[in-house]
Amino acid sequence: MSFKRKYMLKAGKPGSPGFETDRLRIAFSVSRSEDKTGNNATLDVWNLSPAHEEMITSKDCYIEIQAGYEDTQLLTVFTGYVTYGDGELDGADWKVSLEMVDGRVPVRDTRVSKRYTGVTKNRIVIEDIARAMQLTVDFAKDCQYKDFPNGYSCVGQAAVVLDKACAASGLHWYIDNNVLYIKNIAGFNGRKIYVLSAESGLIGYPKKITKSGKSEGDKDVVGYEVRYLLNADIQIGDYVQLRTKRVQGNYRVQSLKIDGDTHSGDWACTATLMIT
Repeated sequence: MSFKRKYMLKAGKPGSPGFETDRLRIAFSVSRSEDKTGNNATLDVWNLSPAHEEMITSKDCYIEIQAGYEDTQLLTVFTGYVTYGDGELDGADWKVSLEMVDGRVPVRDTRVSKRYTGVTKNRIVIEDIARAMQLTVDFAKDCQYKDFPNGYSCVGQAAVVLDKACAASGLHWYIDNNVLYIKNIAGFNGRKIYVLSAESGLIGYPKKITKSGKSEGDKDVVGYEVRYLLNADIQIGDYVQLRTKRVQGNYRVQSLKIDGDTHSGDWACTATLMIT
């Protein structure tokens, strides 16, 4: 470990004993967004015991990676389920490599069968689906909900019935670190505003990007790609105030990549920021 950085890696099957470590070498790369496909990550761990290697590479092993600095609280940068694992020699060391997806098990395995009578509030339907998936749900403040005047029925895979319930009210859902977020399709889920400058960890200069409109007649969307020292407080949907000589303004975090290696390089985040 170097540069006064610290981490905690937790692994195990839900409901069963697992293990945690903050002493081995690890390297992680996390990609997060508002896509329903789920966040994904890769993780390398060196010199695990045989028992811990067997556990961490098993199907649907649950992983939590926390990271931070010695003078700050550890924050979660990724939670998810192992989809692939292998091991190989790396010089004189043994390296285990994993691929993981956030929300994989609740999305894949949860089925819902629930019927409501009378006037039914859509928010309650969504909350019940989240409960069946065993996920905490976070609603954006500007969400509006369509009530069902003649009752409602939702039967099938949780992700499918969640799609239908959200579509009825013009809402979008995604899972980020085992939390189900609900927002307006054209809205935002931002909670805080963070300042990014050279003084607060910004690395280099913002790179301007332009994204074409989704359909003919839509305006292009302008934003910036920025790189900054690890700050796990900044989440998808949050707002960032850029303060540089060339760029100043408020932008929304659309996607986020977090990379770190306990034994080399910077722990850094690369974010796509778009004009709100």
